[in-house]
Amino acid sequence: MIHTINRNVYGDLLAQHQPKAIETEAENEAAILLAESLEHRQRTPEENTLLELLIILIEKFEETSYPLPNLESDRMLLHLMEARNMKQEELVGVIGSRGVVSEIVNGKRSISKAQAKTLGELFHVSPSLFI
Repeated sequence: MIHTINRNVYGDLLAQHQPKAIETEAENEAAILLAESLEHRQRTPEENTLLELLIILIEKFEETSYPLPNLESDRMLLHLMEARNMKQEELVGVIGSRGVVSEIVNGKRSISKAQAKTLGELFHVSPSLFI
């Protein structure tokens, strides 16, 4: 769905907040605070557009500043599960049976493309992390 924005209103928002490529931790924190303030309220189409821009800028800075370690897919899955305090049982039915989940988590079975897509959606990350 394409949202129509008022260029004057959006221009005023840009002038007020002056978003740019994030280069420092302080700029990143300021962008995150602004994005969070926009995220937790009813937004105009212009504010939605600004929020989308902020998210892109924040993600680019964080991908560069905090690259994910190059882990094997089973280790990446374990890392994400640990970060969420998630148990293997919570993946049963999501990516397969208890046995399949156990084999994947223990590195005895590789993650299929379909499972990677499901895990990507579950953890809100790119499925490529699991392939």
